[in-house]
Amino acid sequence: MARHYTLSKALILLWLNTIVHTHVLSQPWSPLDAPKEIAQQLIRDPVILSLASTDFGHIVHKNPFAIFTPSSVKDISKLIKFSKTLPIPFTIAPRGQAHSLRGQAMTNNGLVVNMTALNEFRNGSGIVVFDKETPPYVDVRGGQIWIDVLHATLQHGLTPLSWTDYLYLSVGGTLSNAGISGQTFRFGPQISNVHELDVVTGKGDTVTCSTKKNSDLFYAVLGGLGQFGIITRARIALGPAPTRAKWLRLLYNDFSAFSRDQEHLISFNGRNDTNAPDYVEGQLLLNQPSQALSFYPGSDQPRITSLITQFGIIYIIELVKYYDDSSEDHIDQEIELLTQGLKFVPTFMFEKDVSYEQFLNRVHDDELLLRSQGLWDVPHPWLNLFVPASRISDFDEGVFKGIILKQNITAGLVLIYPMNKTKWDDKMSAVTPDADVFYVISFLRIANFETLEALQVQNQQIIQLCVDIGIGMKQYLPLIKTQEEWVAQYGLKWKTIQDRKIQFDPNKILSPGQGIFN
Repeated sequence: MARHYTLSKALILLWLNTIVHTHVLSQPWSPLDAPKEIAQQLIRDPVILSLASTDFGHIVHKNPFAIFTPSSVKDISKLIKFSKTLPIPFTIAPRGQAHSLRGQAMTNNGLVVNMTALNEFRNGSGIVVFDKETPPYVDVRGGQIWIDVLHATLQHGLTPLSWTDYLYLSVGGTLSNAGISGQTFRFGPQISNVHELDVVTGKGDTVTCSTKKNSDLFYAVLGGLGQFGIITRARIALGPAPTRAKWLRLLYNDFSAFSRDQEHLISFNGRNDTNAPDYVEGQLLLNQPSQALSFYPGSDQPRITSLITQFGIIYIIELVKYYDDSSEDHIDQEIELLTQGLKFVPTFMFEKDVSYEQFLNRVHDDELLLRSQGLWDVPHPWLNLFVPASRISDFDEGVFKGIILKQNITAGLVLIYPMNKTKWDDKMSAVTPDADVFYVISFLRIANFETLEALQVQNQQIIQLCVDIGIGMKQYLPLIKTQEEWVAQYGLKWKTIQDRKIQFDPNKILSPGQGIFN
């Protein structure tokens, strides 16, 4: 009896200690502790805090203690250094456009740094084009969005070479992931087109870095998911800007022919190869709403619908070739050479001729439509995967036909297109499969609260199938919850990622929403 009482008393004391310890840890620090210049830049307005507690995904919600609005890079450095002085440092989540999917740009009881508020840069200008340099480049602050970079560089007849499909994203945000689109096969991801960075590390140090200067930090931050530093400036490569785009879609009913032709097109991938495509993507057509056919002439939409009904899934190659006044006379011949020998369904090739800017900013039109329908600020249970080309047929059979088609849940937009691993720098923190060619597959879904759970379950089924049959995929914009899964995601890079965290953010202050170390 005495032994039982002693054991019970010990358990109660342990339980009380745990509660007290947890209570202390969960208590937000007080702004009264902060230096005056930091406290003055904190916002605790409930409406603004509510906005910062969600993201584009609208699935995860986390409540920050306050929003920090820096007016200079020094302010960010001071904030991090102040956090380090506390017995329990508060976490810091840099936030640009908050286009994350599951709380990656959030923090519980920490501070969200509003990167768009940063205004001390080159006398107040967030974008400075150096068009007289050889080669030319542009300096951009981390909170700037890509559409504004496009507009600024086009004024000089120049353009970045690698893009994302959606341009209303922050420069620091895409460079912290990779930044991919249909140009990646040729020019690499956006992180492969950066000359130099200014970074505030998790120690509060402000560092300029490149491949030749502080290269360990440069490689860590690019694709580093915000774990090692906050990007405050990026120097991005530029090239001559075209003015027009021939924009084609080719329809396939056979996956082998589709994937073979995609891989053929991306084999022409020299940066200066004038015969190469400028953009190669792909997507599925199945049970999407009618607006998925808006690209195609109204007179052709019934026969496209009939094709979908007949085969269940139609695969589309999206192919673009840019041109300008000097190349206008032979653009049609170049298109003919690119499409020669491709095995799409006869008479199912469709073409548009648009301005360069109109093509790059095409997703914004979709955004405006979705906003008008109340379908933008809704849950987005997206899933993005990199799949080795050697297993892409297995993925088609197991996922597209075995899960997506059979379950017949509204699929949303599904993108699929290949990339060349040689265009990626493995010294950077971004992770790709062990394959010379791999596909990005993006399930870009819109959900309501009735379909959200079913789509999330389906995402897990897709991931589990890849694991079960050993596809060797990696997640892009990862939806990873456990340390074990992160170790598997990084594979041989895991030790490097751990070492970089210790070197640049030993207190684990930065970007806790990723869930890698917190």
